[in-house]
Amino acid sequence: MTILGIESSCDETAAAVYSDRGLQSNVIASQTIHEQYGGVVPELASRAHQKTIWSTVTQALAEAGMTMDDIEGVAVTRGPGLMGALLVGISFAKGLAIAHDKPIMGINHIDAHLYANFIEGPDPVYPFIGLIVSGGHTQIVYVEEPFSHKILGQTRDDAAGEAFDKIGKIMGLPYPAGPVMDRLSREGDPSFHNFPRALLHEGLDFSFSGLKTSVLYYLQDMPEEKRKVFLEEHQPDLSASVTEAITDVLVIKLSRAIRQTGVKQVLVAGGVAANSVLRGKVETLCDEMELALKIPRLVYCTDNAAMIAVTGYLKTRKHQWDSVGFKPFASL
Repeated sequence: MTILGIESSCDETAAAVYSDRGLQSNVIASQTIHEQYGGVVPELASRAHQKTIWSTVTQALAEAGMTMDDIEGVAVTRGPGLMGALLVGISFAKGLAIAHDKPIMGINHIDAHLYANFIEGPDPVYPFIGLIVSGGHTQIVYVEEPFSHKILGQTRDDAAGEAFDKIGKIMGLPYPAGPVMDRLSREGDPSFHNFPRALLHEGLDFSFSGLKTSVLYYLQDMPEEKRKVFLEEHQPDLSASVTEAITDVLVIKLSRAIRQTGVKQVLVAGGVAANSVLRGKVETLCDEMELALKIPRLVYCTDNAAMIAVTGYLKTRKHQWDSVGFKPFASL
């Protein structure tokens, strides 16, 4: 079975080919135009997808040494994501599938982040706990078997990645701020300031909006000139303190979920799974609890089409194809 995967949920146009022999290609066209606005502009993202999607898919097929005749099915991100961006990818994928008489499948982007852990072996063992941390979503899910998910906890407001980016903007960091804060935090003192950790002792849900507000007030209490000098001197310390607060909550909730379910394996996924502090803390937790751990390589943490293709490949085993009339969904 050979699957072409297409991803266009936000500001990455991507295409990949996955087959019985594993990943054959993975092409990502990133959009840099949003950096000047400090966040993704939906209309600009849609236009950029329109400009690059044909060349991206063509390159993915070429790198795999294949044509559409070799493809046995098309998997495309159905949602959640920016509606305009999703429509570009879905419309293109449907046209491609109809023109070449191929079956098509709409993929849940959040599922795909989790199943990115299947791109490179060995495959995880069921049941497992998945911690999904991205710019738009933060969830803990219990996975008993393929595509049988029970959400144990999720964010009540901002997602972890969203918190990193919004706090980074408050600190004057470029967009996307998450990777910049990760780099700065390695040089800073995580105990520099004790930012709040919401819902730390309550269940498995998350809340990061209060942390964002706390950082805002912390800096606004300083006169403008003092704040400017303070940020120049202490961006690494602030980054480390914010990173410590976010990752503390993520790992404590994950630990609680593990104890409640008794699983023996943990999967971490999503853009924030690339954060070095989070990866280190989860590795330590799993070592202490004698659990198996899978985290994708960095290239498969952020948005990519390899995760769409492998998820389509896994769903194909369950014969879960869609009719060509399926619709996108913007929210989870």
